[in-house]
Amino acid sequence: MAERVSPVGRSSRGKSRMWMLADVATILLSATIATIIEKQIGPLNGARAFYHGTLFHGRSMGILLFLLLGFTIALVFISQRMSLYSPGAFSSFLHEQRLSAQACVTAGLLLTGVLYMIHAADIPRSIVLITLGLVIVLLGVRRAIFRVLLHRRFDRGIDLRNVLIVGTGPEARALHHHLQSIRHLGYNVKGFVTPMDLDVHINRAGAEVDALDGLFQRARKEFIDEIIFATHCDHDLMQDILERARVHGVDLRLVPDFYGGVPGANPIEYLGQFPTIPLHRGRVPEAGLVLKRGLDIAVSALCFLLLAPILVVIAIAVKLDSRGPIFYASDRIGKKGRVFRCFKFRTMVADAEAQRSALMHMNERDGILFKLANDPRITCVGRILRKYSLDELPQFFNVLIGDMSIVGPRPPIASEVREYKLGHLRRLSVTPGITGLWQVQGRQDPSFDSYVSLDLSYIENWSLWLDIKIMVRTVGVVLAGTGA
Repeated sequence: MAERVSPVGRSSRGKSRMWMLADVATILLSATIATIIEKQIGPLNGARAFYHGTLFHGRSMGILLFLLLGFTIALVFISQRMSLYSPGAFSSFLHEQRLSAQACVTAGLLLTGVLYMIHAADIPRSIVLITLGLVIVLLGVRRAIFRVLLHRRFDRGIDLRNVLIVGTGPEARALHHHLQSIRHLGYNVKGFVTPMDLDVHINRAGAEVDALDGLFQRARKEFIDEIIFATHCDHDLMQDILERARVHGVDLRLVPDFYGGVPGANPIEYLGQFPTIPLHRGRVPEAGLVLKRGLDIAVSALCFLLLAPILVVIAIAVKLDSRGPIFYASDRIGKKGRVFRCFKFRTMVADAEAQRSALMHMNERDGILFKLANDPRITCVGRILRKYSLDELPQFFNVLIGDMSIVGPRPPIASEVREYKLGHLRRLSVTPGITGLWQVQGRQDPSFDSYVSLDLSYIENWSLWLDIKIMVRTVGVVLAGTGA
């Protein structure tokens, strides 16, 4: 079985690379700051000798770069050996900080040892100590900030990994308790599956039913990211599950206590204190998603800054035009079925929801969607806001707090999701957006199938460049006033 298992850990390696690069950037920043500090507070003659004799005209420029490179490689290697690029492995914040400082000090001792051996007397020891101190502090601060931000997202239900546990014994229950009690691990246990549930059985009509199809249908309905085996399972059945997990894009791992001879080549990964062996992990573009989130934050903040006067004018106009609140907030279904409050400028009369049922027979959209070209509930100001999509501007706040992205499938309401077929749920596998392919390419198409097709095409072909192109095209759509 081990020979047929494809390499795992791509997503984990992607995260590790990002944190390695972050450490490298932190070291370079620390060295730069230390150099500036040395120039400002160091002895005058020593500073002059260092800057003119070493940095620019001396023999030690190459040695400095070599030492900095060596320190960087040593720190990254030691941090990796201490699992510091897998923050979820630490249940204690202080333990993580201690290991981070220990890695820095160990790499620093290696650096000072090399300095002693090469007799680099023209390199001030103060700059080495300042650099090392800054690296310890800045790495600790970065890890603390990351942990706080990540925990806040988990507390709000964002980015949690939904899991099914195969097994109902003491080990499975202990794993469930462990994952649920240590929230910063980011796991949400959706339920248990018994080994008997995975066997082929006979239905009432007397025909054989493949229970694995039901397992992966459940995985799709409940947005399962990972299946964890915490009980013994037949070798052939496990292999079948592994093959289907690859097809369905569901991660698969097992608790090694029940598989003493399984995969020697597969690495042990800890979920908190539980050792597990990952058998399959789907490819996740971690670096691209981090850049996407960074782009969302930057563009949203910039839009709020530049459009602040327009937002104030719109708010005043909405308030003066009709009775009711300035903003309209509705519950929407986001990534993995998570419910969040979506904000817009109010464009309808205050009791618009109460009037909807009386207008359903006039619906101009096919299927689930509801749309009226001349909706009598829309206010005068609201019609203008919708024409130029200005009512969507408050959703940049949803983007800033992580409920939405700038580009992605539009977030549906609960009544729409209740009518979704199994294939439609794929729309909810990613963070919803303010704009998307449908908004710039098929906005006037009343077909729900076309609406879903464009969203699925976006999900399957996503790239940062595609997001940028959609943003640019959205500007054209807004200026053309085709939003109504």
